[in-house]
This record gives sequence, C-alpha cells and structure tokens, in this order.
Amino acid sequence: MKRLTISPPLAAVLLALALFLLSGFLPNGFGGNLDVAMAQAVNIVRLSVFLGIIAAGQTLVIISGGEGIDLSTGAVVTLTAILTYTIVNDRNEQVLPALLAVLVVGGLIGLVNGAGIAFLAISPLVMTLGMAGVVSGLILVITQGKVSGAVAPIMTQLIARPALLGIPGAILIWAVFAALMWLLLERTTFGKNLFAIGTNRTTARLSGINVTGMVIGTYALSGMLAGLGGFLIVGNTGVVHIRIGDPFLFPSIAAVAVGGTLLTGGKGSYFGTMAGALVLTLMTSLLTTMQMQESVRRMVLGATLLTMIAIYGRQRGFRQ
Repeated sequence: MKRLTISPPLAAVLLALALFLLSGFLPNGFGGNLDVAMAQAVNIVRLSVFLGIIAAGQTLVIISGGEGIDLSTGAVVTLTAILTYTIVNDRNEQVLPALLAVLVVGGLIGLVNGAGIAFLAISPLVMTLGMAGVVSGLILVITQGKVSGAVAPIMTQLIARPALLGIPGAILIWAVFAALMWLLLERTTFGKNLFAIGTNRTTARLSGINVTGMVIGTYALSGMLAGLGGFLIVGNTGVVHIRIGDPFLFPSIAAVAVGGTLLTGGKGSYFGTMAGALVLTLMTSLLTTMQMQESVRRMVLGATLLTMIAIYGRQRGFRQ
C-alpha cells in the first residue's frame, strides 16, 4: 500500500496555518474578526522576515554539508547591527554606506570561517563557535557596553512602515529576497555546485567542482546575510544593544531544520526555511500570548524541532 508523504516545506506551512488558527481561539486572539485576523497575519509575517533572512545563510551552510552549521551568526548580527546604528546616526545619506559596511564586515568574518574550515580542516562547529567568541569579545572592546547612534528616518519608513497596499516594507523586501535566493539555488552554477558538495564532496571534486572555493564562498555569503539581517533588525526596532543578535542563533538553525533541509547537507530549499521561520515566529507569539515562561517556551520549541525532524526522517525512510 502506497504511503502518503508530505514535503517538508508544505508540512511546515500547514503547521504554521494550524498555529495561526489556534491563536484565534485565545483570549487575545482575533475571535472571528477578519480584519483583526488579517492584521495579525501581516504582523506575524513581518516579524518572521528578520529570522528568515538570517536563516538564509544557515540554509546555504547546511546544504553545503560537511556538518556545516554557522554558530557565529548571532555575534555577526549583533556586530553589524551596532555598526549600522553607529554609522547611520540619524542621517539618511549614511544608510547605503552602512549597508555596504555591514555586508563587507559580515562577509569577511564568514571568509575567515570558511578559510579555517577549508584550509585548516577545523570542524565547522568549532571554527564558527570560536569566531563567535572572538566577535563577541570585539564588540565589548569596541563599545565598552555602551552603543551610541540612531537609525535614519528612511530606514524606518522603508522597513517598519506600510509601503505598498498596506504591506510593510520588510515583507516586500523578503519577497524580493526570496526570489533572489530561489534563483541562486535553482538557476545558477553556484546553487548546483552547492547541492553537489553537500551530497558528496569527493564525487563533486572528481567532477571538477572547486570544493574549497565553494566552502569558503558559502561561509562568506552566510556572514553577509547575517550582516544584512543585523541591518534590517535595527531599521525595524530603531534600537540596539550588545546582545541583540543572540536570540536569532538557535531559531536560525531550527527554521532550516523545520523547513525540511537535511542537516547532513545536499537537499533543501529556501522556501522551506521561510516556512520554518513562520512556524517558529507563530509558536513564539502563541506561547507569549499564553504567558508561558521563557524556560517552557524553549522546551516547546526544542520539542517541536525534534518532532519535525523525526517526521521528516520517517518519510525519507518510507520513500527509500
């Protein structure tokens, strides 16, 4: 008898929909009011944008295989958020220089990660964890625990406020970003080579793929995307602190896993990661509305991650 299987991205979308409908039955839910429901849906998607963009780098690193996970993401987000806040300092003309600076800084940190992994054969977990410590220490040295600056009015206008048909600018940015990620993974040589090295690096090398260059480039791109995430977070919140990126580390990995990307590499999609970001954001919102303690929220998120991975694993076994 043929077993029914559901693709991981679709499973994540269905879970997100179920969570959203569940939130409507809570005391502070939308209670059948369509306008309130639409407003809440838009807000949830807006909140998912920043996790979704940060998790894009994790998606690339995990697809590349080699037990790749970027544990420096949270520190890079914090550093680039601080740089954005300081460079912009309430001046619209400094927004583009700040964006360029954070992309370069994030890319350089990722480049060091990739070089250490590719040339020194350091485990990705160890290399990126060590880099996270270096960056965190650098933040403390530079800021001495205090950050001065301000976001520019144009950042708030483009990111946090409605831009088109009442849709926040952040969501429109995410839509364009998702299209670019799809093109990168599905329609470029880089994307094809990324899946190849994630499946089997020895075979990929024998096929003429520059595995070392791919690994370095992937981690550099992950750092750049973390930098972009830091830039957007500051534009949305208007404030920054020296731990602003820490809450995004575990969810950025979990979003990739919940979205169905194989943690062993070689298979996945960014649309799955987007669905995973929506699931995690909805769960966090739901648990917060239920006034759950932080410890309980973490346990629920961890249990959900393990459950989804177990379900995906069983479905792969059935197909095989």
